[in-house]
Amino acid sequence: MRRMAELAKPELHVRTLWSLDCAEGLRLQERLRNECIASEGRRGHLLLVSHPHTITVGLSGDYSDVLAAQERLSELGVTVAETNRGGKVTYHGPGQLVAYPIVSLAGRGRDIHRYLRDLEAWLVRLCRSYGVAAHADSAHTGVWVADRKIASIGVAVRRWVTYHGAALNVSTDLSYFDLIVPCGLRGVAMTSLQKELGTAPPLEEVAERAAQYFAEDFGMKLERAKCEAVGTA
Repeated sequence: MRRMAELAKPELHVRTLWSLDCAEGLRLQERLRNECIASEGRRGHLLLVSHPHTITVGLSGDYSDVLAAQERLSELGVTVAETNRGGKVTYHGPGQLVAYPIVSLAGRGRDIHRYLRDLEAWLVRLCRSYGVAAHADSAHTGVWVADRKIASIGVAVRRWVTYHGAALNVSTDLSYFDLIVPCGLRGVAMTSLQKELGTAPPLEEVAERAAQYFAEDFGMKLERAKCEAVGTA
């Protein structure tokens, strides 16, 4: 019976790509989203990536929340890109683990708000596994340590299949958040696993643990026990 239940779980195929361009990442998400739709949700995906320095502006974002002038952004090698996820303005860069779950919500009540809460619970579990006292805040989507934000969430859904996702600061250079108003929250303090712990676990290790916890928390069958970095081709 246990084996039959395991076989009935939707598959979760994990892929890690380091220093992936945001535009390339979106194209890959869209392709995998279409595959998930075609499989009627039986084949899901989890992309675990890092991006080069990029500021993204979500559907409810405002360019006034990008505080730095273009000249300063160019000096720092930061690009600005619009994106079709929910949410406002955020920053992606080296040392940050960005997770793009591409999974069906058909068997989870087609409830986007529940999905957001489930993502928060997954990230809270991941942070706490490293001894960081993370929590969700009912007033603001994301994950926090006291009043400091450690992870941001912004999703999109098409035909009840998710894409986009969450960004967890592992060893991120937090000074880059000074270039923006993160998620529209003026005066918010950002933090990371490194800042909270004094040292950061390897990004690859955090990605592997994130994949394992996601499969467990979302009732999916992990197809690759260990995340293996692959090229973007």
